[in-house]
Amino acid sequence: MEHAPAGVKALGTKDIYGTIRRMFVPTKLFLTKGVGVHREQLTSFEMALRVAGIARFNIITVSSIVPPQAKIITQSAGLKLLTPGQIVPCVVARIATNEPHRLVASSIGVALPKDPTQHGYLSEHHAFGETDEKSGSYAEALAAHMLATTLGIDFDPNSYDKKKEVWQISDQIVRTTNVTQSAIGQKDGHWTTVLASAVLLA
Repeated sequence: MEHAPAGVKALGTKDIYGTIRRMFVPTKLFLTKGVGVHREQLTSFEMALRVAGIARFNIITVSSIVPPQAKIITQSAGLKLLTPGQIVPCVVARIATNEPHRLVASSIGVALPKDPTQHGYLSEHHAFGETDEKSGSYAEALAAHMLATTLGIDFDPNSYDKKKEVWQISDQIVRTTNVTQSAIGQKDGHWTTVLASAVLLA
């Protein structure tokens, strides 16, 4: 077994686990959104990332879990914790169109449990022809449904328009929210990309 160099404290198993956890289990997240328009589809996506404030990071798309105890912070506070070029895990919803005047929307829904020691859920939703309100409500319902099934609560995913009633009865889902970006396709047929994202921070 190798020994630590002189002057360097050897890490025990608990120390190593704690270090790894701090590196890989997010403790904070922020929500952001953006829209970009360009004749090239990829560039329109880049423009949307710039509007969202996350173009200067190397984004890794991840799935749908909010870790226990994680706090939602503001975008401005979150961006201060990041460095250009940093690898950043994000839950991303995006959609693009080059059809003039076509409505597109992307949403991230968030559902957090009453017990902060349990994990919450993030959902991604994107659609044609949906308003901010409809897309955002649907994304919240998706996240709430995933959380409800984890908690053993009956929840009808098709009744998202009645979500407040259902969630009040359950008395276990204490907070839901969403971030949504919609846009109408550019009149000359340039690509329009909309995105919504939850950015996870260690």
